[in-house]
Amino acid sequence: MYMQKRQKSRFLFSDRWLDRHSIVRNMEAFQDLIVIVLCLGLFAVMLIQLWGIAIALMQPLDYKQVTAKILFVLILVELFRLLMVYLQEHSISVGVAVEVTIVSLLREVVVHGALEMHWVNTLAICGLLFVLGGLLVVCAKTPHMDCMSANTKFCPVVYRGGRERQNELELQYSRQCDENQPLG
Repeated sequence: MYMQKRQKSRFLFSDRWLDRHSIVRNMEAFQDLIVIVLCLGLFAVMLIQLWGIAIALMQPLDYKQVTAKILFVLILVELFRLLMVYLQEHSISVGVAVEVTIVSLLREVVVHGALEMHWVNTLAICGLLFVLGGLLVVCAKTPHMDCMSANTKFCPVVYRGGRERQNELELQYSRQCDENQPLG
């Protein structure tokens, strides 16, 4: 009365078209297509915004409006970079996402003016910037935090073997970081 287990890589209908690997592969290709369309859309919006900046510079100068448009273009550039990282590694870069959020918050402060905001909004923005700044420091201090969680081929820290091998690689990596630090 020995029952043979089905393979984990297939659904119940293993000889049919319901192969999990092909479904996942096709869905990833479709996701890549969506991200490429988003990249093209962002690029088009960036060009439109640059045209708007050029027109705004030809008219009497409104510093607040021009600065807001420039910061918006920088946000779009960072979002474009975030999508490029996703296309390469199939994971979201936490550091880039935090940078985009910080620039977005600062853009809102510039557009609305810190003195014109209600004190509760100013306090909330300061608290959020404090938390995001802490997260950015953690991302900078943690070596390759994004790729360690994604376990991609682009990650320079590769863990093979047991705990001893992991400690050896961590020490080797920290020595390399210490050697690459500028003296001063």
